Amino acid sequence: MPRTGDSMRGLAVFIADIRNCKSREQEKKRINKELANIRSKFKGDKQLDGYQKKKYVCKLLFIFLLGNDVDFGHMEAVDLLASNKYTEKQIGYLFISVMMHHSNDLYKLVIEAIKNDLNSKEAVHICLALTCIANIGTPEMAEEIGDEVPRILTSPDTLHGVKKCAALCLLRLFELKPDKFVHSELSSRLIALLSDQHLGVVTSACSLIQALVTASPEEYKNCVSLAVSRLSRIVSSTDLKDYMYYFIAAPWLSVKLLRLLQSYGQSDDSSVHERLKESLEAILNRATDPPKSKKIQHTNAKNAVLFEAINLIIHYDSDAALMVRSCNLLGGFLNSKETNLRYLALESLTKLAISDFSRKAVMKHQETVVQALKNERDLSVRQRAVDLLYAMCDREQAEEIVAELLSYLEKADYSIREELVLKIAILAEKFATDYSWYVDVVLNLIRIAGDYIADEVWYRVTQIVINRDDIQAYAAKTVFEALQAPTCHENMVKVGAYILGEFGNLIAGDERSGPIVQFKLLHSMFHLCSNTTKYILLSTYIKLINLFPEIKLDIEEVLKHDNQLRNSDAEIQQRAMEYTKLSEIATSDLLATVLEEMPQFTERESSLLAKLKKKSNTLVKEKEIPDTDNSSTQIVAKETEVVAKPPEPNLLDLGTVETPDDSPVLGGTLNNHSEVGPSPPQPSAPPTEPSLLDMFGGPPVGQDPNQVPIVTGLIPFDEAAQPAFKAFICSRNNGILFENELIQIGVKSEFLGCSGKVQVFYGNKSPLPLQAFTTKLFIGQNDAPNLRLEAETVTQLIPAGAQIPQTIKATAVGAFTETPCIQISFMVSGVGSEMVLRLPIMINKYSKGTNMTAQDFFVRWKNLNVPAQENQKVFKATKPMDNELVKSKVQGFGLQVLEGVDPKVDNLVGAGIITTETGQIGCLLRLEPSKAAQMYRMTVRSAREGVPELLVNILSQDL
Repeated sequence: MPRTGDSMRGLAVFIADIRNCKSREQEKKRINKELANIRSKFKGDKQLDGYQKKKYVCKLLFIFLLGNDVDFGHMEAVDLLASNKYTEKQIGYLFISVMMHHSNDLYKLVIEAIKNDLNSKEAVHICLALTCIANIGTPEMAEEIGDEVPRILTSPDTLHGVKKCAALCLLRLFELKPDKFVHSELSSRLIALLSDQHLGVVTSACSLIQALVTASPEEYKNCVSLAVSRLSRIVSSTDLKDYMYYFIAAPWLSVKLLRLLQSYGQSDDSSVHERLKESLEAILNRATDPPKSKKIQHTNAKNAVLFEAINLIIHYDSDAALMVRSCNLLGGFLNSKETNLRYLALESLTKLAISDFSRKAVMKHQETVVQALKNERDLSVRQRAVDLLYAMCDREQAEEIVAELLSYLEKADYSIREELVLKIAILAEKFATDYSWYVDVVLNLIRIAGDYIADEVWYRVTQIVINRDDIQAYAAKTVFEALQAPTCHENMVKVGAYILGEFGNLIAGDERSGPIVQFKLLHSMFHLCSNTTKYILLSTYIKLINLFPEIKLDIEEVLKHDNQLRNSDAEIQQRAMEYTKLSEIATSDLLATVLEEMPQFTERESSLLAKLKKKSNTLVKEKEIPDTDNSSTQIVAKETEVVAKPPEPNLLDLGTVETPDDSPVLGGTLNNHSEVGPSPPQPSAPPTEPSLLDMFGGPPVGQDPNQVPIVTGLIPFDEAAQPAFKAFICSRNNGILFENELIQIGVKSEFLGCSGKVQVFYGNKSPLPLQAFTTKLFIGQNDAPNLRLEAETVTQLIPAGAQIPQTIKATAVGAFTETPCIQISFMVSGVGSEMVLRLPIMINKYSKGTNMTAQDFFVRWKNLNVPAQENQKVFKATKPMDNELVKSKVQGFGLQVLEGVDPKVDNLVGAGIITTETGQIGCLLRLEPSKAAQMYRMTVRSAREGVPELLVNILSQDL
């Protein structure tokens, strides 16, 4: 409320009267008396002046804020908007903002008054109008006065205070009616505000531009250089007068600039890139400086800028040194006394664990993270610790991390147990080198947290046991022992019934686990189980008759018992009756045919991953595709996959059940199924050999009759339109391939031997659906015999905000030379769009590094002495000549860096083997850098002619 003094004594007296009221009735009586008085004044013959209107409108506003209805006074408030006095106009706008709905008949008068004030020469009047728009703006208001606000904002004559209001007001109008803005006309003028002298204007403009970038990123991409320039000046400044907050220069603006830069990738301008790198290094350096103040505000401001800088470093995912430094700084926060700092540090480390550059640095903090999991009091921090352990897990640490998570599971909060169970099951499956360990982990999960075991978990372990002959006997023995525990969860009974029904014969040789012992053990739990489990047990019983004819009479006695044949559940009745008749009339051969062992399951994506998507509250946005290599684990299970290194087994080679409808719980009965087992639905016959492509879910590509057309002969593509492609040569298999204002295209790829799979994700960023969506593949004219592509078709309609995947199988038959392309066509509101992009399928993706001694290397090097077996190229370095960075690129290229082989320390040598269907191709590399001249000399030798030149051309692009 405005100040009350001699000029508004009546308002002060009224407020005092209200405060002095002893009861609600007395207060109501005083308010009604005042309302009657104000109404009579407004309706009286005497014309009220501005002061009196202001006073009475203030009283009405006060009454309304006390919770009373006020249904008059709106016209008088609108009259105050036309006053030339600031205090009267202020009260009018206040009343309008608080009490007037946009459906009011007087709303058009309000818009006219706002228009007049926007054209006023008084800065305070303009600010009042802008503030009112920002508070109560509507689409109609945006339509009427949407052109006035940009004019005020970009005018050179506008005062700084007015510009700040105008920027925030324009942001509100954009949220109300985004299609009102013509970005091509506004972008250059709005971007120029980032170089304004007044930091308050820059702060407001930064908020505005960040919102506009989401609608039209291409129009505002020039803001990057100005944002970097402004950030650099702030970081290097020591005195910004009014914008120093507890010795930190403009922390709010710094955070906004760093967030704005995260809307774009790295700048192609080397000077901008270097300046930003210097700024980020300065922010990281400042984090280790002694604090200039002991007050919490100083610490909070410094850390806010630091964490946002780290987010930008993670977003770029290109500078190994900065990412490792970020890991080290965050590791120091893990032992902080501040809960918020520990939480943020764990959250940021989880993102860093995805990157190839920082993964090893994150793993150094494993012990600290485990201690946080054990000793942390705050549940949310423990949850972030679980996420980080899940993200950093790999094959080497899998057993240790899974053991820690299992230990934590016993005392974990009930709200996160189901998600934790899923993560443990996924890690055990992905990184198991011994199937017996995997079985032990899942059975431990059921024992510790049986109530929180999703059906997908026990479905998965039964499928794995079926698909692996070498684990079946161990699984049967282990589950038999687990069923003998004094307390046994119902999910354990399901697993035990399923496995013993299929493989109980493998442990029947021991009299302690003989046929009758197995049957009695299972049946002893029958009366304690739900009907769903009873279905499985009955199916197990008929399976046992087939396995052990000697206990047929014991089982038939159970099946014929009234408890089954007259059970209130129709499914139990039907199973008991059908299984009884089957055992009585079927010959042993027929019984063996009907009840034969379940065949192996076809390969599909693990349903545990889909389950985790729904449960995890730390999922990355769907449009983001994390960058991982073959050995890393993603922060969340977004169709995650891992390829095991031969000869280690890969549990993802096993089948899965897609939905609960396909579960063993719903096992069929004789009148509608030929298979009687307590099992998932009958799978098709297993492939003759494991297929890499089947690990990723869905039917094998070759079985899809609707294939994407593949055209021989590449078509022209625009290199500049796909700047992100170079990052896929060495550093990445996953990431954003292309993005504009309509669509975001990302890829996740995996290569093993001569087989590869690329999943392309098409995300609709527009508010309208993408229609007539089609894709077409192109391969080089000479590559048709050497590269075989198969791709699934995609739906022709992508709704607004939706994302669809497309799977492409790529088999290297020989050494292909050209990168295949994909043509994408679609329509938005009748307007067609088309783009041609290169797919990250290069011959080096099929290469795997191999280790060798110096002697072996040079012997093979000298043997490859035919001119066609060597290619050499001298070229200028386009990126910093950092030894560690170059090593990481060579390793990412598919070659093993051989340490201590070349006598010159700076030289780098590597070796690898490219696997194709027609044979393996050995490759040797020698890279000689000259830092003084900023040049490289690269030499590649290979037994296959043409391969050296091909590899040199590909690798030199990324150096």
